[in-house]
Amino acid sequence: METITLYDTTLRDGMQAEGVSFSLEDKLAIAKCLDRLGLEYIEGGYAASNPKEAEFFAEAAKLTWKNSKIVAFGSTRRADSKVDDDASINAILACKTPTATLVGKAWDMHVTTVLGCSLDDNFDICADSVGFLKKHNVETIFDAEHFYDGYRANPEYTMKVIAAAAEAGADILVLCDTNGGALPDQIYEITKKVCESFPSTIIGIHTHNDSDCATANAIAAVRAGARHVQGTINGLGERCGNANLCTVIPNLALKMGFDLLTPEKIKTLTEVSRFVFEIGNLTPVMNMPYVGESAFAHKAGLHVDALRKDKRTYEHIDPAIIGNERRFLISELSGKSNVLAELEKAKIAQDKILARKILARVQQMENEGYQFEAANASFDLLVKKIMGTYKPSFELIKYYVTVEKSPSGRMVNEATVKLKVADRVHHVVGEGDGPVNALDAALRKALKNSYPSIKDVHLIDYKVRVVNARAGTAARVRVIIESRDKHSIWGTVGVSENIIEASWLALVDSVEYKLQKEAE
Repeated sequence: METITLYDTTLRDGMQAEGVSFSLEDKLAIAKCLDRLGLEYIEGGYAASNPKEAEFFAEAAKLTWKNSKIVAFGSTRRADSKVDDDASINAILACKTPTATLVGKAWDMHVTTVLGCSLDDNFDICADSVGFLKKHNVETIFDAEHFYDGYRANPEYTMKVIAAAAEAGADILVLCDTNGGALPDQIYEITKKVCESFPSTIIGIHTHNDSDCATANAIAAVRAGARHVQGTINGLGERCGNANLCTVIPNLALKMGFDLLTPEKIKTLTEVSRFVFEIGNLTPVMNMPYVGESAFAHKAGLHVDALRKDKRTYEHIDPAIIGNERRFLISELSGKSNVLAELEKAKIAQDKILARKILARVQQMENEGYQFEAANASFDLLVKKIMGTYKPSFELIKYYVTVEKSPSGRMVNEATVKLKVADRVHHVVGEGDGPVNALDAALRKALKNSYPSIKDVHLIDYKVRVVNARAGTAARVRVIIESRDKHSIWGTVGVSENIIEASWLALVDSVEYKLQKEAE
């Protein structure tokens, strides 16, 4: 199998995405994660841009990297400076990385408009910059910025730019679709001509997603002969983002047979994707191919029925290969097969009569505003109740919540919960940042002596959705709560015209699910 080198630019190009800002600790944590994944190159940042980047390279130099080379990024020398005096070039050298990436202008319009120099001067700028780094024994990757736009405008000039870099010693020539406007057939044809013109040089590809083709364009370039692929985890990047390595990697390895990562490494892709979302405090993209939570989620009854017979019917790969999992969604659109599949997953004996009862109850509750797609724990408890195997861990006697605001503007949220565990009554008060937080605190305080493990349960997400908006302030609301302990994550749901009651129902399901698991 042929080898392709993978180059991650999450820590530089990915950070240029709106709403993304990684701290020094974040960048180091992501770099370590990518090293474990096994990528050949990890671009650490723009060396001359700010002190945080310099600090990252200083800290990275102290660490041992098992699989990856840390790369410093910078631009070719300024048109009005000598290469040995250039701030960007010297910032790269100061990083002391084994590899550097230089971005140079390949579009004649950019040379005259942005750089403000002659077209011939740009050849010297690119050659001087590459040659200087090579003289210092730095592996040098030349990123030909706007290559595809430039090629369409003036193919002869763009070819001369990368030729100047190649003759100066560039180890890899990377063709960049910087504006992200090229289509796969254009990428293929142009890349093929470059590969034929530079047979002894590794050709790379760097694509942006402005026409939603970044990943397809990266694949097209590989088909044309490129053997170095740049991208980011989760497709993060400026404007519409970059080629998504979480999609590119399995496409190249599983669909095209290239030697990229071991099966064990590929199996961690889903974990890597979610780690970067978590570190960046970003909301995961549910329907992202391969690694998204919905990538192997099935809702239509006909699909689930077919999947139970043969997984190949509606899945292009086994989700376990990339560390994801199959999910069967329960909703009013589900058929009996969805319920049977869930019972099968829970290792409950197949019972079509039971499945019909469950489905009928789900459809009734969803008509009232419930939704179980993100509330697997509530569905699990519902099944137990219908089967008659549910035994509540506690009995609510009453609760009430007060919210007070003082003249100074100070808010006081207090909840009182009275419930019964076995033969003992607990009557407690809890305070919180809001009424739901206070209710959660009181519930935990009432249960902590009888069920000490309750301390391991953490609420990690809370969502409210109006079900029947036309009812105005009397509308029914649906509360979805996501909780976790040391081992797993689960979702619960509550619906009511009263947001406190809806929250209570979801909170109780969350706690009950934890306690039921332990009892089992």
